[in-house]
Parts: sequence; structure tokens; C-alpha cells
Amino acid sequence: MDNKDIKAIKSTEDQRDTSEVRADLTKKDIFYRNKILNSPILRVVLYIGLPLALYQSLNQLFAILDTMMASHISPTSVSAVAYLAQLNFMLSSIGGGLATGAGIQISRAYGEGDFLMVKKRVSSIYMLCLGIGLILIAVIFPFARVFLRLAGTPHELIVEGVTYFRIELIVMIFTFLNNIYIAVERARGYSKRILYLNLIVIVTKLSLTAVFVYGFNCGLEMIAMASLISQFLLFIFAVKNSTAKNNAFGFSAKCITLNKSVNLPMIKVSIPIILEKILFASGKTVVNSMCDEYGSLMVGAMGVSNNLGGITTNPQNGFQDGTSAIVSQNFGAGKYKRVLEAFYSTVLVNVIMSVFICGFTVLNINFFSHLFDGGDPEFQRLIIQVYKYEAIGGVPLGAFAAVMALLYGLGKTKLTMVLNVSRVFIFRIPVFWFLQNFTDFGEKSVGMVMMISNVSVAVMAVVTALIVVPRYKKEHGL
Repeated sequence: MDNKDIKAIKSTEDQRDTSEVRADLTKKDIFYRNKILNSPILRVVLYIGLPLALYQSLNQLFAILDTMMASHISPTSVSAVAYLAQLNFMLSSIGGGLATGAGIQISRAYGEGDFLMVKKRVSSIYMLCLGIGLILIAVIFPFARVFLRLAGTPHELIVEGVTYFRIELIVMIFTFLNNIYIAVERARGYSKRILYLNLIVIVTKLSLTAVFVYGFNCGLEMIAMASLISQFLLFIFAVKNSTAKNNAFGFSAKCITLNKSVNLPMIKVSIPIILEKILFASGKTVVNSMCDEYGSLMVGAMGVSNNLGGITTNPQNGFQDGTSAIVSQNFGAGKYKRVLEAFYSTVLVNVIMSVFICGFTVLNINFFSHLFDGGDPEFQRLIIQVYKYEAIGGVPLGAFAAVMALLYGLGKTKLTMVLNVSRVFIFRIPVFWFLQNFTDFGEKSVGMVMMISNVSVAVMAVVTALIVVPRYKKEHGL
């Protein structure tokens, strides 16, 4: 029996297993699909993107308030949360990358009208993420101290945060699955549902953290426990909303498959995203280690500055997520002109929005920094010093996010990987090393390198778009 016969048998078995499976759309699905494919594109970008921008902003608020509550414990706790967050992000990048890649291909199949393929991809990616999450916990959890030491974590932060890190590893499994659920809802256009569910999670998380920190004077481990409870709550909603038996976006054990036509497109698109996220996070960890030269307070100040920068960049990322789904779905439906219209609309929205938000944070930097300094004027000085430089890159990053949305939606994830890796390994780490060793800027180098890397990668993204867009037009006769 040759390979063709084997493939034919597998294909026949796969068809037989799913022959009784229904992949229907609800009236709401039909309404949103028609809206994304046919309504005025700027209205669609705003309709889908605004709830996601608010969703991302709430996530950022959650991170900021977490940091504020950690500062109530001690300044070292702030540094531990900031540092370990990068390591957690690096590990979570696997699930996040798979969710992003799967979301792209689910949106494309949805645009094409292949609803059974949508159901197969949804079901298969859930199981893949669950398996990977369990493997990571089994490998890392027992050796958390060793892992943190190998990652270059300062000794005092290991002592302060090892239990926090272990609990966050458990949180990671639920985050993996919740990210898939959010990607699926985003592909459907259900951005308001994402926002409402996130509000529930945020309120739960912050309420529990406040009780643990201010009421019972608990340590960092209970901040992580609050994250675990809130993510588990979202997981319950995800299970409830993903078990509609006959819906195209519902999970079905019968639709779990190893078929290449189902999984390979998701995996091929996801691998560069995973590498991009891991390398980006590991690069930021290297930068944090380099900051340690100026003391652990500077590590915390940089983390706080990143959180303040997120007030501008997270709404950008919300529109990036929304537009990538719009681009992918319209591309799958053969509406190639609307793809570019969505991109141009996102550039406009992101840049205008960023000017207002970034300006507001800079004008009120004394107020914002005081929220995190824990009453330490030196810590406040460092926060202000770093952020004044970092804020300069806020507006250019709006254009960067729009370009990333276009590239993600078109499945050009190798280019997105090059851009994000360049941001850290070309424009940040080497520049930081140069500033530390060949200039007299001293601790000012921390903020300066953030400004240089963010502006430089935005310019690189614009140049990339100037190459990709004309080729896209030529390829599709526009």
C-alpha cells in the first residue's frame, strides 16, 4: 500500500467521523459575518476594534493595579512581578502564538464559507493547547528555582517570587485555553462578548487581590492565586459558550483530527508567531537583566514604565487584533480591496488615538508615577525618567500595530517575526549595550533605548508595508 492509498484511507475515515456533525451558524453569526464582509469598512474597524481596545486597556489596567498592590507589599515585590511577568509571558507565548495562528486560519475558513473546517480547527486547537500546557507544567513546575536561576533572575527576586511563579504556571494552562476561546470569539466578530467577560474577570481578580493584600496582608503568592481564580472563572464561561453541539464554533470531540489540511495551516502560521513571542519576551528578560546594573529598583521602574506605555499601546493592540480578523475573513471571501481599506482605516484610528492617550499620560506623569512609587521618591524619579523617553515611541507604534494587523491577517507571520525580533535583538539589546559601555548617559540609557527601539521598529514596519502593499495590489489586480 503506497502513501496515496494511506492518505485516501485517512481522508475517508475523517469524513466518516464527521459525516454526522453539523456546523451551523446562528442568526447572530450570520449578521456579524455579513457586517464584516459588506458594511462600510471604517465602521467595521471601529465596531470590532473598540471593544477589543477596551478589552486590552482593561488588561493593562489590571496589570497596573496589580503592580500598585504589589508596591503595598514592598518595592522588591514590584520588581519581582515585573521581572517574572516577562518569564510568564515567554512561556505563555506558545499558547498565545497558537491562538493567534489558529484565529487567522479559522477566520479565513469562515470567510470562505467552509464552516465544517471552522469546527474542525476550533476543536483540534483546543486539544493541542491543553496537551502543550500540561507538558510545560510537568517539566518546569518541579524545577522552578532552577529555571528562574537559568533565566538570570536576581537572587532576591527568586526568593520573593518563586511561589508566585509556580502558581502562575498553573494559571498558564487556563490562559492557553482561554486565549483560544477569545480568538474564536474574535473570529466570529463577538468583540463585545470578549469585553464583557473580561470585565467580570477583572472585577473578580482585583477584588480578590485587594482582599488578600490590603485585608489579610498576604504576599505575592496570593496575587497569583487571585489570577488563578479569575482565569478559571473565564474558563467556565468558555466551556459554556463552546459546547453548542451544532454550531460551527462549538467544540466537538468528533472533530478533533490530525488531518494535515486542518492543522498544518494553523501550525505553519503559528510557529513564527510563537518564536516571535518567545524571542521578544526572552529579549526583554535580557534587557531586564542589563537594567540590574542600576539596581533592582530600576528593574521595577522599567516594568512600571512599560505598564504606563501600555496605556497607549494596548488599545493599539486591540485594533490590531480586530483588524487582523477582519483582514483574514475578507481575504478568505475574496474581498481583496476591503483588506487594504481595513488596513488604512486602522492606521488612521491608531495614530489619532495614540496622540491623545500618549499626550495625556505625559502631561500627568507625576500623578501616574506616584501611584506606583510606594512612597519612595527615588523610585518615582526613576519611573518618570524612563517613561519620558519611552513615551516618544507611543505614536509611531500605532502605525506599527496597523502594519502588524495587515501582515497577521494575510498570514505573513514570518515578516511579523522579523519585525518583532528586530525590535529587541537589533534595536534594543545592542543599542543598550552600546549606551552602557560607550556613553556617559548612565541610568538614562534605560529610557533612551526604549525610545530608540520603538521608533526604529515603527519605521521598519512602514518600510515593510511600502513593499508588501504594492505587491499585494499587483497579485490581486487592484
